[in-house]
Amino acid sequence: MIRIVLIVLAIGILIACTASPETTQTLATNPTAPQPLPAATLQPGPTVPASTPTMEHPTATVVVQADFFTENGITLPAPTCSALTQAQTEGPYYTPNTPESHSLLGEGMPGTRLILVGYVLDHNCNPLPNAWLDFWQADANGEYDHVGYRLRGHQFTDAQGRFHLETILPGLYSSRPIEHIHVKVRPDGGEEVTSQLYFPDRPMEGLTVTLEERDDYLVGYFNFVVQR
Repeated sequence: MIRIVLIVLAIGILIACTASPETTQTLATNPTAPQPLPAATLQPGPTVPASTPTMEHPTATVVVQADFFTENGITLPAPTCSALTQAQTEGPYYTPNTPESHSLLGEGMPGTRLILVGYVLDHNCNPLPNAWLDFWQADANGEYDHVGYRLRGHQFTDAQGRFHLETILPGLYSSRPIEHIHVKVRPDGGEEVTSQLYFPDRPMEGLTVTLEERDDYLVGYFNFVVQR
């Protein structure tokens, strides 16, 4: 009996000697605590580069060019076509290669301001975009510029076949007892016509501008009908 007791004590001492200190401490303080699990191994994530300052993109702005007709309160009447625009003599004072401009006005230029507007149309009354118009005229004293391009300039109709010209009422030229504006019109890929425009106080059938009085200027309406 004594031998059996000695054997049990020997086994107990052997177990106590082989247990780890941490386990012994845990069992001593909290015999029911679960055994610790091995720590999880964390995988390194992707390397994030340091942020680099960048220039901010400005807010996009859509720039819409104001429509000349709307801006000036001008409404073109529906075009009507009866006959082709009558051709007239070019005269001695035409100058080619004029500057492209919708305005013939110069700084300090005397005279009554005139805005001339209308369409370039074919004989079926269809508006003709990109038609070329070249205007020239005398100043308020009836004099032409024979050296430069004063009161001379060309332009093209817009996508709706419209043109607009800012100028002045021409004065009487010494050899012509009637005010007029010279013009050449050529539709894109079509035939060129040279003509002249006149005013209601001295009208010319088929070539007279319709005038509308504004506060301090005039608006003139005229449609060119050309052979496409």
